[in-house]
Amino acid sequence: MRVYSADEVHAALPWAPLAQALEAAFVGAAEVPLRHAHALSDRDTLLLMPAWNARVVVLKLVTVIPAAEATVQATVLVIDRASGEPLAVLDGEALTLRRTAATSALAAQRLARADARTLLVVGSGRLAGWMARAHVALRPGLQRVLVWGRRHEPAVALARTLADEGLPAEAASELEAATREACIVCCATTSTEPLVLGAWLAPGTHLDLVGGFTPRMREVDDAAVARARIVVDTYAGAMTEAGDLVQPLARGAIGRERIVSDLAELLRGQRAGRTDASEITLFKSVGMAIEDLAAAQMVIEAGARRSGLAKTLRP
Repeated sequence: MRVYSADEVHAALPWAPLAQALEAAFVGAAEVPLRHAHALSDRDTLLLMPAWNARVVVLKLVTVIPAAEATVQATVLVIDRASGEPLAVLDGEALTLRRTAATSALAAQRLARADARTLLVVGSGRLAGWMARAHVALRPGLQRVLVWGRRHEPAVALARTLADEGLPAEAASELEAATREACIVCCATTSTEPLVLGAWLAPGTHLDLVGGFTPRMREVDDAAVARARIVVDTYAGAMTEAGDLVQPLARGAIGRERIVSDLAELLRGQRAGRTDASEITLFKSVGMAIEDLAAAQMVIEAGARRSGLAKTLRP
């Protein structure tokens, strides 16, 4: 059984091919049960995320411990579907960072305005930088990347890292001003209170919400959700786990009809994405194991090519 390090996982998942693999997975056939979430304490969570197709079974185990130095830790196990033989263990954090960011950037291709020039990343943790990298890689027209964090120093450090990599990044000191300037607002936090307010959103803004994954977590307020045309990664996940939607739905701030599509329907062309230039759009992602399945297969195939093996794991 092969073990893939974080560096090997990142190297095997370039942005454009990963986005293509994710799109194929979302419109294809796979079994993806709703993930299991278990409370380890009032703040700590264990997630079990399975998915499988005709070739492989993928299981991701995730711990979310906000007080830890690395809040999220993950491991991915890949099993041969026919024999049950373990094929590989992958660094789950690297795979999660890549597939989460690529999924959002893929959705933004359908939901953000074609002339979007400014990206705001809200958050300065492990995921935030990868969200910026993916959006810039899949949207070459972006000319400015703003980074805001609740603590300014980490935001400055992240912006400097991204700038050293060639991204047009700078730290933002005021969230409201940065939000009003942005064409795409990407939130990658573990906040339980709204950070971005609907009153700040300019017409035509695209909201990309990836941080919240429990009903208690919020990154935007009810006004932002009520103004938006909403697409989710999956109905089942978003309607049970996404606090940014579960809470306003429960209060009657929005109706179920505001959620117009899931990502599979959007990518198949069954539902429309953005309908006009002034519309505010919102993509809410809580994470889905089909993304892990698609990314893990890419890593395994890259390893097979390096080893000179002909075996492919594509269904």
